[in-house]
Amino acid sequence: MHDKSDTQKRFNSVLKQQDIPVRVTYFYPTMHYQERTVPEEVSRISEPLDLLEVEKMDAFIVTGAPLEKIDFQDVTYWNELKELFQLLKKLDIPQLYVCWGAMAAANFYYGIEKQMLAHKLFGIYRQKIFTESKLLKGLPIGFTAPHARYAELNHEQIRKNKNLEIKALSETNHLFLVEAKNEPQVFLFAHLEYGKDALAKEYQRELKAYPSQFETLAKPQNYYEDFEQMKAPIFSWADTQVMFFKNWIAQVKKRCGSKSKKSSDLV
Repeated sequence: MHDKSDTQKRFNSVLKQQDIPVRVTYFYPTMHYQERTVPEEVSRISEPLDLLEVEKMDAFIVTGAPLEKIDFQDVTYWNELKELFQLLKKLDIPQLYVCWGAMAAANFYYGIEKQMLAHKLFGIYRQKIFTESKLLKGLPIGFTAPHARYAELNHEQIRKNKNLEIKALSETNHLFLVEAKNEPQVFLFAHLEYGKDALAKEYQRELKAYPSQFETLAKPQNYYEDFEQMKAPIFSWADTQVMFFKNWIAQVKKRCGSKSKKSSDLV
């Protein structure tokens, strides 16, 4: 993610404010820094990816990253990520893949292709549930969620894959949730970890990076009370966020319940 510290704060917020005590460890891919010094902030808030440490985890999360426009094989740490994916499959622990992380994992495990969108999907949208999912238990019809990405996985390939199932799509017909039928793998394409100001920060970050694209840069839809002035963001997905992560943590607890631990280890 662009802002690693802010990303950790978001995940800490949604994971640690649960009824079940959770201990979270953050890893960074070492291959990303193989020819340069690891930034002080990165080394301060996270650990180098160590597969021996991963084996101790009860569950694992692979977050998003601003890499949709890059082929998977061209990502600097793709080989390291493939080793991680292979280990997670072997460990058979709950896995939550978010946005680009979901695209990368679905491509590695099932060969699903990534496709660029004509325009960035950016904003808050209502979701449509197509198949029952324990992760969506308690959510109302038309619940909202934030999306922010430049690419999408091939829907037809997912539908034809006997091991995958689309659980929900956005009102714009983009992926929200896909689950593996026989593996503890969850592919979440919305950024449910985002806090109230996250989309505004993302827009300002892109505006700063590409000031010449001011007129064409995607603005977050269905997000502001005053869209013209881009003021007063509305945290309309707050209940979705709480319920989804509560349901996922409950699944983690159930799967590792036989270990009789007082808390779950996550990354």
